[in-house]
Amino acid sequence: MSSKESHKLCMIPGPVEFHDDVLTSMSTLATSHVSPSFIPVFGESIQLLRKVFLTEKGQPFVVSGSGTLGWDMVSSNLVEPGEEALVLNTGYFGDSFAECLNVYGVKVTQVKADIGERTTLQEVSDALSIKSFKAITITHVDTSTGVLADVKGISEVVKKQSPYTLIIVDGVCSVGCEEIRFDEWGIDVVLTASQKALGVPPGLSILVASERAIQVFKNRKAPIPSYYASWAHWLPIMNAYESCKPMYFATPPVQLIYALNTSLKQITSVPLETRFEQHKKASNMIKDAVYSLGLQFVPKNREIAANGMTAIYYPEGIKPADLLQKVASHNVVIAGGLHRAIAAKYFRIGHMGISVTETERKHLDDVIRALTESLNELGYSRK
Repeated sequence: MSSKESHKLCMIPGPVEFHDDVLTSMSTLATSHVSPSFIPVFGESIQLLRKVFLTEKGQPFVVSGSGTLGWDMVSSNLVEPGEEALVLNTGYFGDSFAECLNVYGVKVTQVKADIGERTTLQEVSDALSIKSFKAITITHVDTSTGVLADVKGISEVVKKQSPYTLIIVDGVCSVGCEEIRFDEWGIDVVLTASQKALGVPPGLSILVASERAIQVFKNRKAPIPSYYASWAHWLPIMNAYESCKPMYFATPPVQLIYALNTSLKQITSVPLETRFEQHKKASNMIKDAVYSLGLQFVPKNREIAANGMTAIYYPEGIKPADLLQKVASHNVVIAGGLHRAIAAKYFRIGHMGISVTETERKHLDDVIRALTESLNELGYSRK
């Protein structure tokens, strides 16, 4: 049996299902990272990222690593030891971003939302009135709760009340499936990873920085407390490849960048507004099905729920391992809980990328069928 025939549909909040053309792009012969055939592919990928992030002058970084590397880049390049950062925390990844900042000597203030809630604009305003912050971090979609932050509204509050504060967005689970307008909303950094809505296998840490953020980096006084994450190393590399010139600091993952190039061309072949609407429609389809089964969502209401994933409480009497294994027996993989306080109480379904944009694949139908049949087989009935 081939690996494709035995493959279980991957409907977790990343990694997602990958397009055959993306996977084929990785099946290249060994290629030098300074090859004349590779350099323009890397350069074009940098340019295409600007289109996906809706920015004219933002500076993309594409570096071997996970999305977590983006936290290190922000913490080591933009905020100096002893400076203040405000972290808006809606779950596991807010906790982790705060921990990363602390490692670099940053003084962190957190505004923690209750599980399933998001930070209100008034809470942001109140926090900004207490002290001056070098940066504010926003987890656009916290994958542990499925809560969607109001990045546009928060940015407006920050611009009005604390215009010198850098606006940092963790977009690991939002770039490519949620509306995010880098220039229009005045964002300074959006960081993400390849394996979610960008539709590329894991291994690329992707970040876009505003002109203001780059200037803050260039004007910093303290030494950069990281070697690998230092923009002093990576900015010249990005500039060189975009100018179709070779330069070396650390070897880029050539095959992954070929895959990224293919996926970005697919994404930008249709208006981003269309892609945003496709993910909203898919989200409603999944959530309507979950609601019809009588299940409860982790987000307190649909208005603050992500469009690329859904977090759902297990029904009473259903054990986590039983449901996950039963769904897998129907050739679909979904994810367990991640938030430390409720990890054993809920599960998560991802719906982003080609599972959404190529409806002929019937991935959404498959996951709904697998969930429904699994619950029935486990003896669940809606009360």
